Amino acid sequence: MIPQAFLDRMRSFPDLDFDAFAAALESPAVRALRVNTVKTDAATLLPLLPFAARPLPFTENAYYATEDKVGALPAHHAGLLYMQDPSAISAVAAAEPQEGERVLDLCAAPGGKSTQLGSAIGETGVLVSNEYVPARCRILQGNVERMGLCNTVVTNLDTAALADFYGPCFDLVVADAPCSGEGMLRKYEVAGEEWSEENVIACAARQREILSNAARCVRPGGRLLYSTCTFSLEENEHNVAWFLDTHPDFSLIPVAPAIAAVTANGITPEGCPHDLSLTRRFYPHLSPGEGQFLALLRRDTDTASSPALPRDGLASPDAKTAALATDFLADVLIDVPRGLRLVLLRDALWLAPDFPIPSKGVFAPGVCLGTLQKGRIEPHHQLASAFGHRYRRRVELSPDDARVAAYLRGEELSLSPAETADGNGYAAVLYAGAPLGGGKIVGDRLKNHYPKGLRNRS
Repeated sequence: MIPQAFLDRMRSFPDLDFDAFAAALESPAVRALRVNTVKTDAATLLPLLPFAARPLPFTENAYYATEDKVGALPAHHAGLLYMQDPSAISAVAAAEPQEGERVLDLCAAPGGKSTQLGSAIGETGVLVSNEYVPARCRILQGNVERMGLCNTVVTNLDTAALADFYGPCFDLVVADAPCSGEGMLRKYEVAGEEWSEENVIACAARQREILSNAARCVRPGGRLLYSTCTFSLEENEHNVAWFLDTHPDFSLIPVAPAIAAVTANGITPEGCPHDLSLTRRFYPHLSPGEGQFLALLRRDTDTASSPALPRDGLASPDAKTAALATDFLADVLIDVPRGLRLVLLRDALWLAPDFPIPSKGVFAPGVCLGTLQKGRIEPHHQLASAFGHRYRRRVELSPDDARVAAYLRGEELSLSPAETADGNGYAAVLYAGAPLGGGKIVGDRLKNHYPKGLRNRS
């Protein structure tokens, strides 16, 4: 149930058609999906879906969906799509991330915005994706793996610790801050049960701390995207006004025109010295989706020059382990992507972006090659998901191949002579041209390496 106290607060908002807004909250929540262009394109994905999809008007490769129960679909397992609220998709689209940029996502779980960012900046960019809560960090890393990103470092740190380590070295910093969740009231009943004016005030205070730490990470001339999925003035415009007062080297800039066209101007509180109309409000009665607030800011270019990058905190493997990894990669992959380096974290080897990584709080420093086991490397699922196209041995399954369902159940597969032509060894399994997982060819069989926790049970 939507709290009456919340509705009473919203009724006082200037320039809000309250009746239309309240009516929208009584209608069903809207679903959307985003095409993962790291692995596929819309022309390939859409025919694979068992429901209709129509394009979102404000960004490419995103669609309204009539269903969201996609977990068992091969397309979902292969990371071809990400189910996401339309308003959440709008946040990253508003910032227009560019290929090759260095990006920091401070509050990243479950990973919708991070995987959208990682796709946009491409293999030449670097994404540091951070989540403070360890359990949510595991969910975040699972989505990074599924979507096949090879440019992403996942950290589990307080935002102050990240700012202390990196300093102002990112082209774009995204602070999608934890909030009171007013934009999710019609979608999740628990959001209404947990809502209170006291929680709104508590969230606003926490968001200011996150914003201050985010500012420390933006390079001169770089951008800061602040977003919430709530409507309250305290968490949105009041925080932006406070930020501009306390960080005079930042100023509001326009969001992408297509986002401005489907959102309302931000509200400038009475007596505020700043014009906050460039901030954006995503209302469900103006555009299908839930609630979202966006503020895009730029740091002045005449700010003191960016310091040198910090010293890397992760160790490289010893010569013997490095040689083992080199031989392993030469057998498994046709070529190793440029711009990646070999690092050792715990008992696993990783291909990490050529970018400083903290010594503590690192959940995943890149793409996991595998674990060290008695003088050999046991490959990890992420290696196949990220680099399946580069595998020497590939088993390519069409959407109508009965072996797709068998593979997702964890069964061994029978292979044709053509599929075993490159001999025994580790192989990638592709679905509709996209990496799905891995296995090992032994004779005319593929030993299934799809992780047990990901398999379809029926």
